[in-house]
Amino acid sequence: MVYFLSDVHLGYGTLEQTRQRESLLIAVLEAITPQATQLFLVGDIFDYWFEYRTVLPRQFYRTLAMLDRMRSHGIAIDYIVGNHDFGHRDFFERELGIPVHWHDIERTLGEKRFYIAHGDGKVAGDWGYLVLRKLLRSRLANKLYRWIHPDIGIALAALSSRKSRNYTSERDDGTSDSLADFARHAICERGFDYVIMGHRHRPTVREYSCMQHRGTYINLGDWLSSPRVAVFDGVECSLVEAASLLGS
Repeated sequence: MVYFLSDVHLGYGTLEQTRQRESLLIAVLEAITPQATQLFLVGDIFDYWFEYRTVLPRQFYRTLAMLDRMRSHGIAIDYIVGNHDFGHRDFFERELGIPVHWHDIERTLGEKRFYIAHGDGKVAGDWGYLVLRKLLRSRLANKLYRWIHPDIGIALAALSSRKSRNYTSERDDGTSDSLADFARHAICERGFDYVIMGHRHRPTVREYSCMQHRGTYINLGDWLSSPRVAVFDGVECSLVEAASLLGS
């Protein structure tokens, strides 16, 4: 079984709120470990993430420990960077054996072709965000940022996350869905069977039929309001409530 989840936003809200989300996340990961072969983390698992050579945000250690346990069971995990958790260095690769992807990825699972992306940067005409993202993720910017004391740097990362959320909310007025448009193109023009994305915080399952090909766009939604996980059983991929996986 292959699982996909995104937009947990650990660290957002009060300590009690983020602990509740983390407890559910860990419970779900524990429940799926016996049958999981692969897990895709499709961005914004953390509301902010910035790591130094010897320092990490300490409040996320429970989740990191759970991911390490899953890797020790032989479960492959891929992490796709989102617009909130892009401050990676080498911790995930070196310590957890989890590759971090800075761009969209394509995978063939079973006999199905998957296009997997967080979804940021796909709003039509959003050149300002694309330029800002490139600057923030540049090696020079990250090197300069790491000269700041970790307590200050991680606090600034949290502030940047809030700014990003406000900007995204202003851009998404609900009148169009650029992610769905992107997914339709990937299915109809490039032949993907499934397009999996997050970012928009609106759980969506939409089928497209184009000529002789049919594919499905799944948006994973978010864990702030309605936690969901996509599950691929080797034949079909479906979006389910996270709580339904407990005890599975």
